[in-house]
Amino acid sequence: MKLLFVTSTRVGDAILSTGLLHRVIENNRDAKITVACGPAAAPLFEAVPGLERIIVLDKMLWSLHWLRLWLLCVPRFWDLVIDLRNAPVTYLLARRQRRGMSRKGSDQRRVERMTRVLDLEQTPAPKLWIADKHVDYARAAIADGGPVLAVGPTANWRAKTWRPEYFAALIERLTAADGILPGARVAVFGRDDERPMALRLISGIPMERRIDLVGKLDLLTAYACLARCGFYVGNDSGLMHLAAASGVPTLGLFGPTQESLYAPWGTHTGIVRTKVPYAELFPEEFDHRTSESLMDSLTVDMAETGARDLWRRCRDAAE
Repeated sequence: MKLLFVTSTRVGDAILSTGLLHRVIENNRDAKITVACGPAAAPLFEAVPGLERIIVLDKMLWSLHWLRLWLLCVPRFWDLVIDLRNAPVTYLLARRQRRGMSRKGSDQRRVERMTRVLDLEQTPAPKLWIADKHVDYARAAIADGGPVLAVGPTANWRAKTWRPEYFAALIERLTAADGILPGARVAVFGRDDERPMALRLISGIPMERRIDLVGKLDLLTAYACLARCGFYVGNDSGLMHLAAASGVPTLGLFGPTQESLYAPWGTHTGIVRTKVPYAELFPEEFDHRTSESLMDSLTVDMAETGARDLWRRCRDAAE
């Protein structure tokens, strides 16, 4: 079976799509797979079983990246084309079957919309594949020796980032003697270009408990590291979805984005959001590129309650 899987430019959306890809692989063990996606998401698919090629869709003028995709794919006959971008060029490929994302249901949770692409009865959980090198690095970066609290204090735009001092206060509470992870080490995650956003928080964590991973990991290694942690809390971001996919209990912090669309997926996940509703949160002439945080009505008390509730739920489910 030859599969062309066209998925997102954004890391979070690409992660949410992996459950669909996993289901196809489970049902077609001999599948030869080509993945087409944006450059930021491409590393997520490096260890996919049966992978033949990753086509990186670098955005080009006049949408010429879609023409490039067609030129690279047109020589082959495809058994199945799954196009989550609904690119017109995929209709022009020789194929046995094509499935695309319906434009209906844009107000529904994205991971559930993807389920309908293959008419699945149940939504498959996101699934990533890793290699031994990712596991080995994770074991060295997060060594055995007690629990680890993972934190994602960054995001792709500042308006949806909780302030560093709030994260610091929450870390202190969650790792206190009466917290969910007493005495835990603290692993801080983020991209290299997000390091300035995380420096205040990193510097406030005692050296003996600090695991600074900001800018040091590719996506699959970060995934392997997250799987070794005891709990994750972070802003709405691709990293949040990466944590949820790893299986670590994951608490997402929401404000100027909609949890009804992008909450982390799984029974081991939860969210807390600002007191100010999404629809009332934005100032006049809002510009996500320049706005400061809009998360201030999410208090440390609210985040701690959300973390304790999720921890209790996960613990009860495991018993």
